[in-house]
Amino acid sequence: MGGKYRITGDKYPRMRRPRRRSKLVLAAIASVVALGLAGWGTLQLIDVFTGGDKQASAADRKADCPTAAPAAPAKVLPKPAKITVNVYNATPRGGLAKAAADELKKRGFTIGKVGNATATYDKKVVGTGLLLGAPAAVDGTFPVLGTQLPGAATKTDARKGADIDLIIGTKFKAFSPPQTAATALTALTKPAPAPSSC
Repeated sequence: MGGKYRITGDKYPRMRRPRRRSKLVLAAIASVVALGLAGWGTLQLIDVFTGGDKQASAADRKADCPTAAPAAPAKVLPKPAKITVNVYNATPRGGLAKAAADELKKRGFTIGKVGNATATYDKKVVGTGLLLGAPAAVDGTFPVLGTQLPGAATKTDARKGADIDLIIGTKFKAFSPPQTAATALTALTKPAPAPSSC
């Protein structure tokens, strides 16, 4: 043989290709890393679209949450029959106080005085009505009568009695439908749910 393959002395030419083990090892490592990243990314996408983490964390929070405190006791309000309502008309429309008193009587309220409003309130109640009574009425009789006329304003005075005045205002059209008023009254007497700390 001639050229670089000529045998001279005790040196022999290398006839095989150099080994490429390092490239094979790097390729294998890269493949494993790529597969691992692809699998991790797939799990993340599944969690995002199914809410896996949120459900798990919510379950953990619920498990860690202490037992809820008992609900507050139901509020005791007077029955309509125990409430005496004086009905006064502060509008220019005649006969409104009598019609309103008759309707409240049908709904179970006790009716006291019926007539026109005093000069202090005559034609000066611009809303649907004004509930006027002693300070104790704020947490008792006002809410009960208020279920019949939502949006009515409330005001207290120095009276000692338990009766309350309903002064009909210029925007009054009708009382709430009986079923709506009954539902609102039931909601008032339900116990308040205990606040949750979780």
